[in-house]
Amino acid sequence: MWPVLLCAAAVAGCLVSERRQSARGLWLAKPLASAGFLWAAWAWGALGSPFGRWLLAGLAFCALGDVLLIPKTSRVSLRAGLLAFGAGHAFFAAAFLAHGVSAWACAGAAALALTSLALVARWLRPHLGREDRWPVRLYGVVIAGMLATAAGAVAAGAPPAAGAGAALFALSDLAVAQDRFVAPSFTSTLWGLPAYYTAQISIAWGAALG
Repeated sequence: MWPVLLCAAAVAGCLVSERRQSARGLWLAKPLASAGFLWAAWAWGALGSPFGRWLLAGLAFCALGDVLLIPKTSRVSLRAGLLAFGAGHAFFAAAFLAHGVSAWACAGAAALALTSLALVARWLRPHLGREDRWPVRLYGVVIAGMLATAAGAVAAGAPPAAGAGAALFALSDLAVAQDRFVAPSFTSTLWGLPAYYTAQISIAWGAALG
């Protein structure tokens, strides 16, 4: 329970810091929030199975991405953060594949994810600079693959908590896209940040159950 409480308190600190536009507050609160879900995965026993270890590796890359996205104006930091989160999604997909997937569920989810990806790409296209287009597209493809394998694994008996976390993680990325590429909005942060950390705690719980 303590890791969850740490994460929740730190997320509240992140929201206050975002509202006040306090970089110092974010540098304190955000790493603590991410440490909370890493602590949760470890304390709940993620290291006890290959499935859990793959998910824990993905969570570690996501924690790195959280720190890299703290600077608001650095394009280098943004691209490095995308790379870290892309690696996190890839490790999650590897965990689901290692568990085993239902081919039919995987194919159906892939079709739905790619359709959603096309809609998101259409929304973002006018707001992306030339240098951001391919990194964002590749990131979207990795997300689609992660969602497809998550659905396939849950259909094959993987912990639903991990699949729900994967879906919520992908949804929370829309808030990041709104903030970084369309227009900064505290409203998107207000729902996106809690959704993201809830997703990571859910994945940590799924890692323990797997």
